[in-house]
Amino acid sequence: MFFTLLLVTFVLAAAVSFCVVKVFDKPISAIFRRIIQDEISSAWHKYVKFAAYVVGISGGVRIHQLEKYISPFAEHSQILELNDRRWILEVYRTIISTLQAIAWMYLVVFIFALIAYVIVKAFELRRAKEK
Repeated sequence: MFFTLLLVTFVLAAAVSFCVVKVFDKPISAIFRRIIQDEISSAWHKYVKFAAYVVGISGGVRIHQLEKYISPFAEHSQILELNDRRWILEVYRTIISTLQAIAWMYLVVFIFALIAYVIVKAFELRRAKEK
């Protein structure tokens, strides 16, 4: 039963990550094309997509939390039973944790992109004044 839970949380985290990456694919691409006006912008775009998958899956599949179903929490306690209620709770936790991890990653990316955009815009304005 534990291995099924592990597989389900992995597939669910990957599916949620896929959906989020699809939603943010065009905006991220447009931001990188605007900030990095070179062919390398597509490489950065691919890297951020890869990072979103890694962060989403690792955030959604919380191995240390799932260990409670294979080993006791304390010395004299029992291993938790994986019943229907715990399945629902673990599925919910997987979805929320995946979304939360990706949201934090995209927040960091967007903060740095905003800073880079301000710098690029400042250089464009300076060049326009010099002409």
